This record gives sequence, C-alpha cells and structure tokens, in this order.
Amino acid sequence: MVIVSVPPEFSVSLPEEDTPYGMWLRGELEDYLHLPELFYTEIIDGEIVVSRAPAHGHNQIIESIGLPFRGRLFNDSSFPWRCSQCTGLDMVGIEQGFLPDLMILDARLYQEASREHRLVSDQIEMVVEVTSPSNAGNDRRPAKANTKFSKWRDYAQVGIPYYLLVDRDPKAKVITLYSIPDAATGAYLQEESWKFGETVVLPEHLGVEIPTDEWLPWDLA
Repeated sequence: MVIVSVPPEFSVSLPEEDTPYGMWLRGELEDYLHLPELFYTEIIDGEIVVSRAPAHGHNQIIESIGLPFRGRLFNDSSFPWRCSQCTGLDMVGIEQGFLPDLMILDARLYQEASREHRLVSDQIEMVVEVTSPSNAGNDRRPAKANTKFSKWRDYAQVGIPYYLLVDRDPKAKVITLYSIPDAATGAYLQEESWKFGETVVLPEHLGVEIPTDEWLPWDLA
C-alpha cells in the first residue's frame, strides 16, 4: 500500500530545524517515524510517501528486467552496465529521495559508489519503475501539468537519460521507454512502447532485449 504523506498511525512532528529530505538523506526518517518492517519512505515533491514492500508478482518483473543485464555480464566480463536494486536515489538539485525498483548504471560508476549508501541521479543511465494499484499515478506521465506527484517529471528534471515504466494496470499492460529528458520543462520528449508479451528492445548501447511473455497485470499475479 502506498500512502501519500505520512498516514495517521505513523504521524509525528518532525524537528523544526530539519526537513523530511534531510532526515531521509541521513537514513533517519524510517526510525523517526517508527515504521514497522517492510515499510519504507520516499520524498516526492517535498512530501513523505510511506510505502509497503511490493508483492512477489511485482518483484518477478523487476528480476526479469535485470536478468538479461546479468546474463550479458556472466558471459562477458567487459559488459559495461550494472544493475542496482533496492537502493535509494538522491535526486540532487531538487531535494527528492526515491527508491526506484531498478537502476542501470555504468560499471565504473557502480564500483566507485560501492561504499555509498545511496546513488545520485547523475550516475544513472536508466531508471525502472513497475506500477502497483496504489502508486501508479506517481509513476506515470501526469495527465495534467499541475499534478502534484510525478516521478516521470522528476526523473526528467534531473536529466536521467532513460525511464522504463512497466504499467501492470489490467487496462494498460504496457511498457514505455521514455527518453530525451528536458530539464527545463520536466518532461521526456520521446517515448516508445510495447505490449505485454512483446520483446522490449532497449537502445543499442545498452545491448539488451527483455522478453515479457510471462508478465502478468496485477489482477492476475
């Protein structure tokens, strides 16, 4: 379950001299809110968003996206891309803190960050989000310009080159690769889509194709 802002059972007053983003950055926010296990926090547009760990069907899709990258690395140690899962992303410059489903980054940057608690947006080549029933609106391109919460807008604003969105809504069942971010407008200027069951072909420099024939929408998983 994803809840915009802090739900009443976790609600406490933050220190006046601090901010949600500052506490998130230091790794203090979950403890301060006394969150139970399997809950985590993100800072989206200045608001604390408390989320429950995703379901197995959600994680199956994330794993199947990372698998071709790991397979390429297994067969070729010079393969230049690495996957990072369950790692915080510091959205430098706009004071947001996300926990993307998956991030793809250059092998050198991946190794250099090995002692860091979080990655920063400048390191990321592609970010991946998989929708759930309660958070799909946060992940998608906003239908209106004044939509309050939008990871799509924020990823574009910090200049992440590619955003791969897997929409598991039974009415959608679509995978969209957004590219050419425009920081000034907070928008991706190009997109390419595939239906569930089709093979996702990522840009040539990433060197990976992703089969989706076993993916299920959230009502069937």
